[in-house]
Amino acid sequence: MYDTVKERIRFYKSPPWRRKREEILKRDNYECQECKKQGKVTVDLNRFNQGTKHKYLDVDHIEELQDRPNLALTDSNLITLCIKCHNLKHGRYQKKVKQWDDERW
Repeated sequence: MYDTVKERIRFYKSPPWRRKREEILKRDNYECQECKKQGKVTVDLNRFNQGTKHKYLDVDHIEELQDRPNLALTDSNLITLCIKCHNLKHGRYQKKVKQWDDERW
């Protein structure tokens, strides 16, 4: 059902998802739940009218949308994560290893 990127984009732009996303953000008090577990606080600064359109928080599907489409709008399958934690969960960060450069003397 949500196997292609186009289908997932359509879902994430839909009114039902946008309403559910806002519900989950409110439920989680606009805080990253993974950071909260680690004793850190990461909040959505846009909520406090900081004048930026930069997104600080995502609502993540615990069981992926394409794997469990029946849980797409189920509260217990959704969690608020900051962008950093969300990217780490999905393996989007890779540490850059600095290589030795003998020519820099």
